[in-house]
Amino acid sequence: MIFTLIHYSLHFIAPLAIAYLYSPKKWKRAYLILIGTMLVDLDHLLASPIFDPERCSIGFHPLHSYFAILIYLFLLFPKISRLVAIGLLFHMFTDGLDCILQGTF
Repeated sequence: MIFTLIHYSLHFIAPLAIAYLYSPKKWKRAYLILIGTMLVDLDHLLASPIFDPERCSIGFHPLHSYFAILIYLFLLFPKISRLVAIGLLFHMFTDGLDCILQGTF
């Protein structure tokens, strides 16, 4: 239960803080972009079973692969993709923390 609370708080509440810090005047837009980066979880649909609590998504799903994370790092540099990169990397951080806390990393 606590893992689920931490996981979803980091996925939905922390991006609110990130959005406000990133763009105080346009924080709503920034928040929507950050929430939109959760579409990266669509790669879970390629797995069978789709959800496995014993599986770490980092390194397993294509958009959670180490290669994909490297691409997300490079997306930090062009200003136009920076917020998307921050959202994707924070998502990977959240999923990685989840793996560590559950002992599946």
